[in-house]
Amino acid sequence: MHAPLIAPSLLAADFARLGEEVEAVARAGADWLHLDIMDGHFVPNISFGPVVVKALRKRAAIPFDVHLMIAPADPYLAAFAEAGADIISLHPEAGPHLHRSLQTIRALGRKSGVVLNPATPVEAVAHVLDITDLILVMSVNPGFGGQSFLQSQLAKIAELRRMIDSSGRDIRLQVDGGVTAATAPLCLAAGADVLVAGTAVFGQADYAAAIAGLRAPARAAA
Repeated sequence: MHAPLIAPSLLAADFARLGEEVEAVARAGADWLHLDIMDGHFVPNISFGPVVVKALRKRAAIPFDVHLMIAPADPYLAAFAEAGADIISLHPEAGPHLHRSLQTIRALGRKSGVVLNPATPVEAVAHVLDITDLILVMSVNPGFGGQSFLQSQLAKIAELRRMIDSSGRDIRLQVDGGVTAATAPLCLAAGADVLVAGTAVFGQADYAAAIAGLRAPARAAA
């Protein structure tokens, strides 16, 4: 299992100063930057698109982890790859052919991810593990920040950890939604190795301390 990574979610940042916020979390020790792309169709909210991703790309060298909450997703894969996404993740429900979408992402030279909503079963990824670099478990319903962590998703995280380990493949297991200093240990204990945190980082006065606090359970267990 990998050492855990922290990926602050830009959705919780100050939108009036996004460039400075990206630089700040990178300086504070963030491993990745998580960018939620919402279209007002697949999820209720609208966030930003590839133009913003491209503008922010020059502000930090850390990997850009782009989560597409859009449907259809396929027509926009190339645009986000060109904008500077390092990882592009999408939902099985966002298109008719998940396998083809993941193939496309990899053909664009990017890492591919599959996102499982709270009601989406682990079986959705069972037959695409060979072309998947990241599995993201949503521990809230997608579309809004600040929701409470769904404890029901811990069993899903544990099941996916067993699936990944049995496959022998190098696949990251990420959790997004309600991740705080209190819920991070639960996610890590269940088998997650990437934590997406919104207000638990961007909502704090000291970004470095917040990121270190989320990593603390893994260091204590080492």
